Amino acid sequence: MTTAPPSIPAPTTSVSPTLGRVWGRARGLLLAAAILALAGVIIAALRSGDQYGRLDPRSADRYGSRAAAELLADRGVDTTVATTLDEAVSAVGPDTTLLVTNPDLLNARRQAELRAATSGSGGRTVLLAPGPASLETLAPDVRAVEPTSVRPLPPSCDASYARRAGDAELGGITYTTSADDVDACYLSGELPTLLRLPDGSGDGDTVLLGAPDPLYNDRLDEHGNASLALQLLGSRPHLVWYLPSLDDATAGDGDESFFDLIPPGWKWGALQLAVAAALAALWRARRLGPLVPERLPVAVPASEATEGRARLYRQADARDRAADALRSAARARLAPLVGVPASRAHDPEGLVPAVAAHLGGDDAPHVHALLFGPAPADDDALVRLADELDLLESRITPSPRDKDHTS
Repeated sequence: MTTAPPSIPAPTTSVSPTLGRVWGRARGLLLAAAILALAGVIIAALRSGDQYGRLDPRSADRYGSRAAAELLADRGVDTTVATTLDEAVSAVGPDTTLLVTNPDLLNARRQAELRAATSGSGGRTVLLAPGPASLETLAPDVRAVEPTSVRPLPPSCDASYARRAGDAELGGITYTTSADDVDACYLSGELPTLLRLPDGSGDGDTVLLGAPDPLYNDRLDEHGNASLALQLLGSRPHLVWYLPSLDDATAGDGDESFFDLIPPGWKWGALQLAVAAALAALWRARRLGPLVPERLPVAVPASEATEGRARLYRQADARDRAADALRSAARARLAPLVGVPASRAHDPEGLVPAVAAHLGGDDAPHVHALLFGPAPADDDALVRLADELDLLESRITPSPRDKDHTS
């Protein structure tokens, strides 16, 4: 009988992830992320000095509004920058113009406070590009219709300030209103991009501009933009330039949910990121197609292939598959020796009686258990099965002496 081979530890497969391989794959991405983070910090530090945001009257950038503020100062208009709603409404009065650069950023509570402070104050309120998020509260009689391109537009109305300014670069959001005695100017198609709504309780009014372009530094000197800006913002000696901040967008009375405290822009950004992540997951999880057989680049010896397959069986504890392979090969070799056709080599009713007859005894139950029995319970039982199959074949296979005598 053959002896069982010594126990060999299962080798690590070539696809097993190791710490070195994981680091090798991830270090490039980590390095790129670190470089981007460092670049962002450096850029933020370099631009954190005298740089301001869009439509800021202190900014000399392309989309700043310092040029408009300086022209207003030359005409004797005192400009005050407010970054919170409390600072803005505290200065509201009949001699003050309140410019709100981004009314849609305010939440519902802040919009109501702004409406209550400006209604009946006798001053002027200028809203830049208000959309549906703010019109319902700040201008209930006005509806935003559809956006249009910003381009030079004629006054298209009889308002004196529009006639003096002439063509101006407007567009953006177009409006429709049910209010009476309004100035509807700078039409795009048949819809105005500038509305002036008088305050019925006093001398104040509310002006809606569909686009803030006339106030940009690089647009102020084009067409009638400067004239229109000076007339709309310089009608009173004091101008409060209100730049809403995230504090005004998230401030509430404590009853808001987490999603109510998130500005609308962040919600849309999160939705876009979710869609991008889903598309990336679908792209990475795409099917690679069926397997394509390829010719091996080198010839693998049969002994190495058998040993490798045996190690895979051992690693997976697949004793049943290993036993089936041993028994199937033994049945295929025994069938021609006992006169059984190859088509019935795996049929117990045809093979077992023929093998038992060649053994010359009543060994049919033992032969059946050996060739068609259950899977071994452990590795020792699998080794014994291999030994017994070898012994069975050696008892039936003709010896060289028998072959010489037959010949």
